[in-house]
Amino acid sequence: MTDTVNRPADRLAELVEGVRHARMSTWMVVALLAVAVATNAAVQDNFFTPYSMTSTTATLVPLVLVALAQAVVVIGGGIDLSIGASVTVASVTAVVVMDGQESNLLAGAAVAVAVGAGCGLVNGLVIALLRLQPIIVTFATASVFSGAALLVLPTPGGSVPASLARGYRETMLGLPAGAWLLLAVLGLWFLLARTRLVRHVYAVGGDPAASYASLVAVPRVQILSYVLCGALGGLAAIALLANSGSGDPFVGLGMTLDSVAAVVIGGIALTGGRGSGIGAALGAVTLALIENSIFFAGVPTNYRPLVSGLVIIAALALSALTMTDRRRRR
Repeated sequence: MTDTVNRPADRLAELVEGVRHARMSTWMVVALLAVAVATNAAVQDNFFTPYSMTSTTATLVPLVLVALAQAVVVIGGGIDLSIGASVTVASVTAVVVMDGQESNLLAGAAVAVAVGAGCGLVNGLVIALLRLQPIIVTFATASVFSGAALLVLPTPGGSVPASLARGYRETMLGLPAGAWLLLAVLGLWFLLARTRLVRHVYAVGGDPAASYASLVAVPRVQILSYVLCGALGGLAAIALLANSGSGDPFVGLGMTLDSVAAVVIGGIALTGGRGSGIGAALGAVTLALIENSIFFAGVPTNYRPLVSGLVIIAALALSALTMTDRRRRR
């Protein structure tokens, strides 16, 4: 009788645990990406034309970079709810520095990365040294960074050098520049994954106590992981500027939740220690294609966030249920 009574509660506990550890398997990520591509091809007749592919890849690059940034801290057992705001303040600062002048292009790009890294440093120091919860800290700093962006550029405006906007949409060796940049992002992760810092990030995310016992400088790793996250966000800010051609103090605010969804869809557990930046990149591409297909399917504007959210929830629920079933079979 006791087993019968406890069975529903046990099942619920297993499901909750599955949600906490939810992560897509590799084949599920690839399958979902294939479905997203097929859906886009079905609802958009010119999806595979050069113009469409150039536009699509140009839009994908910022989200992929932000997903990669989020992946670093999530693998380390944290989360960054301020990444969208830090991308925003990095982009508006860069566009003010560039001021449309070719001679200021490199300085603006350097400033974007520096500002992003500075935002990450603030998060890392507060989280590591004061030992506060990352979700609380980054939720608070998101407001600070958003306010700073409005101080730098109160209204949309400014311009980037023409060569940046033009080069971002050019075609090289038969592939759009955005596609080459996506390949470069994947290559960047391969390099990062082989550094001592990222290996330690995995260790800290998997078991902070064991990492500390193994003489890993846990606070330093946490701080550097957020700095790296912010620097990657600065690169995303440059891509956003190249794609839009001007600054906007609200441009990156919607990217935070998209980045979290992308890392989970891409196979990274929110509990940390497992997953890959490659998976996060694939998750970001999948997420962007899902939203793209909803747009071209003619879904009314008021319903697009609802439909997009339901699709993402369905994907994450499938991941959680799959993991629960695997645990039950062990």
